Amino acid sequence: MLKNDQPLIFELSREGRTGYSLPEMDVPQVDLSELIPAEYTREEAPELPEVSELDIMRHYTALSKRNHGVDSGFYPLGSCTMKYNPKINENVARFNGFAHLHPLQETEGVQGALELMYDLQEHLKEITGMDEVTLQPAAGAHGEWTGLMMIRAYHEANGDTKRTKVIVPDSAHGTNPASATVAGFETVTVKSDENGLVDMEDLKRVVGDDTAALMLTNPNTLGLFEENILEMASIIHQAGGKLYYDGANLNAVMSKARPGDMGFDVVHLNLHKTFTGPHGGGGPGSGPVGVKSDLIPYLPKPVLIKRDEEYLFEYDRPQSIGRVKPYYGNFGINVRAYTYIRTMGPDGLKAVTENAVINANYMMRRLAPHFDLPYDRHCKHEFVISGKRQKKLGVRTLDIAKRLLDFGYHPPTIYFPLNVEECMMIEPTETESKETIDAFIDAMIQIAKETEENPEIVQEAPHTTVIKRLDETLAARKPVLRYTKED
Repeated sequence: MLKNDQPLIFELSREGRTGYSLPEMDVPQVDLSELIPAEYTREEAPELPEVSELDIMRHYTALSKRNHGVDSGFYPLGSCTMKYNPKINENVARFNGFAHLHPLQETEGVQGALELMYDLQEHLKEITGMDEVTLQPAAGAHGEWTGLMMIRAYHEANGDTKRTKVIVPDSAHGTNPASATVAGFETVTVKSDENGLVDMEDLKRVVGDDTAALMLTNPNTLGLFEENILEMASIIHQAGGKLYYDGANLNAVMSKARPGDMGFDVVHLNLHKTFTGPHGGGGPGSGPVGVKSDLIPYLPKPVLIKRDEEYLFEYDRPQSIGRVKPYYGNFGINVRAYTYIRTMGPDGLKAVTENAVINANYMMRRLAPHFDLPYDRHCKHEFVISGKRQKKLGVRTLDIAKRLLDFGYHPPTIYFPLNVEECMMIEPTETESKETIDAFIDAMIQIAKETEENPEIVQEAPHTTVIKRLDETLAARKPVLRYTKED
């Protein structure tokens, strides 16, 4: 039994009830035993719940109300850009001409869809300052791996096989070293300086003739713009390496600064973040990759091109790293991103960046008196505060996150980046109103006061949720992933 007397779907089951009605079979019945080996068939029917359609609808509707999403509440997850997903994007993605396409249709019959994807590539080239873009990668980390594989292919094509190391900052997203490792590289960490930026002297120390690339997001994970980016690009390029841009934080500079102009050679974008595709829970995503001209030959194939007013896929790419995803990317997310870009226009995209930065700085300054601010300087789209002050009173950052649930908010990202003790990384995005932002700030300030006056209420939170605090170690090591019928 779930809390609040919400029964499991199996507990609603009553023998003989059905939630569906199938028409009589109007085709010859096939004996599947002749087609499927016996070891793959059941001798008895599975013990599935027997419920009516009404039971099913009420059960799952009730469960859905317990889920937190962008449409139901504020989602301040730093580095995730959980902005509102405009419903016009959903409407366009559901147009029959898009939603009912089959991926194996001949290109002659899907010229409209191909034109949309080609035009999206052109817009992303302009936004990033890259020379070519592929929409094939399925998500951000997949885009990272794709970009790194192209960098690897570039070095190998030039006979530069000694370049086996990828430099990542100590504040990097965890996917950066993971993607580099999967792509066959070793990772080298470069430290941050006292201002939260890449330590230039340490960068000069770790770069060398074995450097394949530096992976960087700008602004960085602390929400700070890497003001030495041009010098960093010069150092990496002079050493023979490439500069890789993690596009997770593009929402902070979109239409204001382009990675290509900063010296980056490869960039991946998170269409499901910056360009308002719905995400969370493992997908769906889209991670297009853009490259400068010298990396174009290594793009995954096929490459979508326009020739004589016709859109088609080109497969004759002898230096390509090959296909990285079946078909050509997540088309529905691409449609949503294209709709967003065309709806906003260049002025609208600039306003996105401006409002995201204003919202983050406003929230940071209002919270600064109540929490530790490790880097007291102008931030971009997100910022980091620390709960070290509260920890001295026996309240951890995890407790603060749990207490926020009682106020109806999804907690911010906590304990990341790793180079800030008791870290909370907050990203309000541009879509939240001042009223919403103020209400969240007020909740954070109240929690800070509770920590001083009544720490137990924070330590024992949450108090109002259906499920109270879990044994997180046990939940991680021994998760219960399926229903087991009790005797």
